[in-house]
Amino acid sequence: MNFLSRREYSRLELGRRLAAHAESAEEVEALLDTLVEQKWLSNERFAHSVVNRRASRVGTRVILQELRQHGVDVHQTEVIKEELMATELERAKQVWGKKFSAPPEDARNYAKQYRFMASRGFSGRILQQILGDWEDDPA
Repeated sequence: MNFLSRREYSRLELGRRLAAHAESAEEVEALLDTLVEQKWLSNERFAHSVVNRRASRVGTRVILQELRQHGVDVHQTEVIKEELMATELERAKQVWGKKFSAPPEDARNYAKQYRFMASRGFSGRILQQILGDWEDDPA
């Protein structure tokens, strides 16, 4: 209960934490089942918590990867993916606007901005919409 009072946990993550304090894996599973039945533990709530906490700073790919690492089921991640994809352009513009004050002036700045945004998990399609397609002028 102490863990759950601080933040939401996925079933997998809480099971890992409790394993160190239990005598057997069956004991942990029984406790997790009880917590789920009493609605103290929910992967769905955990997933929404991650989305609310991370969506303003990172892209869809990073959030989905984090959910997969925590054992959130495929169906739930697909629903969340659809929701995130609908707002990814606006979120990417906000992240870009906080870090950069102007569009890239040359290929070096373009690459720097592109790498920064890609490392945050935003797709190449979204980055091209924000930064445009960079082409060096031969002139």
